[in-house]
Amino acid sequence: MKQLENYILGHWVKGDGDGQTLYHAVNGEAIATATTRGLDLASVLHFARQRGNPALRKMSFQERGLMLRALALHLREHLPTFYQISYQTGATKADSWVDIEGGIGNLFAYASLRKKFPDQPYCLDGEYLSLSKANTFIGHHLLIPKEGVAIHINAYNFPVWGMLEKIAVNLLAGVPAVVKPATVTSFLTEAVVREIVASKILPEGALQLICGSANDLLDYVDAQDIITFTGSAITGQMLKAHPKVLSENVPFTMEADSLNSIVLGEDVDPNMPEWDLFIKEVRKEMTAKCGQKCTAIRRIFVPENKMEDVQIALGKALSDTVIGNPLNETVRMGSLAGLSQRNEVKAQVQKILATSQIIYGSMDSVAVIDADAQKGAFMSPILLLNQEPMSSSAVHEVEAFGPVSTLMPYSSLEEAIAMVKLGKGSLVSSIVTNDPTIATTYTIGAGTYHGRILILNRTCGKENTGHGSPLPLLVHGGPGRAGGGEEMGGLRGVKHYMQRVAIQGSPDMITAISKVHQPGATGITSDIHPFKKYYEELEVGDQILTEKRIITKVDIDAFADLSGDHFYAHLSETDFNGTMFEKQVAHGYFIMSAAAGLFVDSYKKNPVLLNYGIDELRFTKPVYIEDTIQVRFTCKEKIPQSKKEITDIDKGIVKWLVEIFDHENEIVGIATILTMVAKLNQE
Repeated sequence: MKQLENYILGHWVKGDGDGQTLYHAVNGEAIATATTRGLDLASVLHFARQRGNPALRKMSFQERGLMLRALALHLREHLPTFYQISYQTGATKADSWVDIEGGIGNLFAYASLRKKFPDQPYCLDGEYLSLSKANTFIGHHLLIPKEGVAIHINAYNFPVWGMLEKIAVNLLAGVPAVVKPATVTSFLTEAVVREIVASKILPEGALQLICGSANDLLDYVDAQDIITFTGSAITGQMLKAHPKVLSENVPFTMEADSLNSIVLGEDVDPNMPEWDLFIKEVRKEMTAKCGQKCTAIRRIFVPENKMEDVQIALGKALSDTVIGNPLNETVRMGSLAGLSQRNEVKAQVQKILATSQIIYGSMDSVAVIDADAQKGAFMSPILLLNQEPMSSSAVHEVEAFGPVSTLMPYSSLEEAIAMVKLGKGSLVSSIVTNDPTIATTYTIGAGTYHGRILILNRTCGKENTGHGSPLPLLVHGGPGRAGGGEEMGGLRGVKHYMQRVAIQGSPDMITAISKVHQPGATGITSDIHPFKKYYEELEVGDQILTEKRIITKVDIDAFADLSGDHFYAHLSETDFNGTMFEKQVAHGYFIMSAAAGLFVDSYKKNPVLLNYGIDELRFTKPVYIEDTIQVRFTCKEKIPQSKKEITDIDKGIVKWLVEIFDHENEIVGIATILTMVAKLNQE
């Protein structure tokens, strides 16, 4: 029988002995064994810190992002192999799509996120702070990749997505990973890692894999490491309390299984589109992945006067679900990950049955297609009914991690919110309503107990991603029982793997360190206008001080007529008593336009391709007739762009600091403009 290998120290190695036997979830046959016995896990972490970390820290965000994109493209070439192995976990094609291609999608999402970062290994966080009157002493925050390793301890239900959604974040941040998948489905994780290693896209030490027990891995963590855990709350709490984790103050992010809920709004009746959306969402969340999702709906709250209609509709929807061998194209629900998982689910259902009853499904039998219901880990969907949810504890505390959910009535929206909170913290909740008042009341009332809330109605019905689908650029996690952590979350997720350090000094020093021009820093002047320089020729700090321009009444009146902006402050006949202005004032947008007229040099074609936009535009002081303006125009930051098509112009984005001064040398306007600038030697 095949023994899974561990990828550590740059090599594929087997553990000592056979270890744990892994079984085909559909037919029950033994397919592999896995063990980490005999591995020197201290050396695994040391290798990541000494080889993987320095290699990633030297790369810029742009290089790391392009690395993720290349990896995603490579893995897509091997989808048939991954799907074939995924069927052995009991997953249907739709289930596997979420796991495999959803995971690859996370790589693409974080690859694109590189555009939000500079072309260097670290970055600034937030805005600068002036700490002195003359602005010779300022403060900022810098984010630097941590010098440790990300340790990912993952659950069995998503062996691919669970790994890729996490490593996408730490790799973009510049930190290596050691992945420990749940052993029962680790054969699929191993197959994906084999392709990652074979691609040679990641630097050595950036990713290591251990298939089997974590053994003494956490004994060797230090303060620069980061641990993420997905699984049961009990196991997570045990790991979080590890003496080394506590003594070293190692960041520990936990995503624990939670009793997620869905609420049918009081405004919804069977004739509304929201009714069908509700029934469809519950059925999908009960049967997708055979209910083995940390985000699956476990509690269903319905207005008490609609309970019978919902029960009938859900029963019909569930009865239409074909169960069996995932390789059969008619099958819509496969099996649990293994017989031990089925036994665990049934044991948990028995606890809930102390105060509830089964209204759909059977604990003892299930009709399947192209499979043996006993040899495979198949289970009927189980819909429970609890008539007294406010006085029952098990339904809010016990999770059956399978195709199991409980239907419960509520008498008012306030009561529904109170019952949702009895779950003591969840990853996600949904409210199905077409009433904005109900949606607002529920979201604000239940929001403190959830990491995510889906408001589902007819408008987003076709395009919404669903109750159970975390998105890479939004936070995935939840308070309380759900673990209290946050995963992914776009920029937030990346920052989790970086050390935020406050830096203080002169504008010149902060500019030199950050590679981003700070207000008050010394500019670089030359006889060549910055707009005449190609992307590679520009330096952060390149600066011009423009000629001056006197603002006239003719300017203001003409701009008002041209733009159609006849706001009273821009009209000479206005009585300015009681206003914020002394007399007719120039339009802020005219001042910005006049500033462009001063700093733009474009009579002849030059490397500037176009104006890409304006950020952080502020008008800080009124400009009146006969006032003079002048502009200090500085190259603030450069961000390279990759070609989407081979025929594209090779270019980068350049951010420019625009400071507009009046005759008293006071700033009247400030902005950051963005331009696309061509690179040299276009092919």
